[in-house]
Amino acid sequence: MTTTLDAPAEAPVRNAKARKRFGFHGLMMTPGMVLLALLSVIPLVTIIAMSFSRVHLLGGVVFDNVGLTYWARLFGDLDLWVQWLRTIAFFVLTVGLEMVLGLGFALCLWKLVRARNLLLTLFLLPMFVAPVIVGLLGRFLTDSTFGLYTWLLGLVGYHGDILGGGTSAFLAVVAMDVWEWTPLITLVVLAGLTAVPQSIREAAALDGANGWQSFRHVLLPSISGVLLVALLIRSMDAIRYFDIISVTTNGGPADATKTVPIRLYETAFRFFDLGYAAVIGLVMLVVTILIARAFVRVLDRKGLTR
Repeated sequence: MTTTLDAPAEAPVRNAKARKRFGFHGLMMTPGMVLLALLSVIPLVTIIAMSFSRVHLLGGVVFDNVGLTYWARLFGDLDLWVQWLRTIAFFVLTVGLEMVLGLGFALCLWKLVRARNLLLTLFLLPMFVAPVIVGLLGRFLTDSTFGLYTWLLGLVGYHGDILGGGTSAFLAVVAMDVWEWTPLITLVVLAGLTAVPQSIREAAALDGANGWQSFRHVLLPSISGVLLVALLIRSMDAIRYFDIISVTTNGGPADATKTVPIRLYETAFRFFDLGYAAVIGLVMLVVTILIARAFVRVLDRKGLTR
């Protein structure tokens, strides 16, 4: 009986709190949020419509409905599935190496007392270079005739064309991405390490913990949320990476570096198969959302989204 009487009184209180939380700032933000929503929703609806249509560009943009033709083609496209596997391999290698190296470099910089800011500034320089410039720089450094890396590898017995071989080209574009974005992971992890309370580390040292035990049981749990955020940031970018591969190999040699973003670009702007390109793009969007949701769930379980 008490529950029945209290329920109507609680609802107005919740509504009043919701209105208060929205408040003046929410009203001021509404026009901008509506504009951003329109700028996002209209292209999304257009791409969904394109995925069910054959798009003609001559004489104006015309959509001819073809139903599920392009979606059926997606499941029978073996080349695309191979490119998805290659994209996953690129994703695992780049993000994995960046996380390991970024954590290691962050620990080294964290231990420094002198010249930390100077070294950190120099270390962050690759992050501020445009990916296209990184690709051009990597292409010149790996050139088979005058490239510095080609000459260095020749000293240890490797005389092949780095960007001309399938495996070596794939590893080369992975190394270029790792070189550019490891500083970002280092910066994020270093911020997390700096925030670890000194008292916790001193307590671990008084309890007799050595360097590895202190790292494993004190530092790593303390920065686990920061590591997840850094992993989320890089994962969103690595799954749709395009610039470096386009500039250096453009998917070659023999499709050895052709990932899904490169295939999407070719389908849309080389072969002008815009309907099928829309299908590939929507699948990429779904995969990206699923990855983001997986990380957000992990962060939510750790109580870091509140």
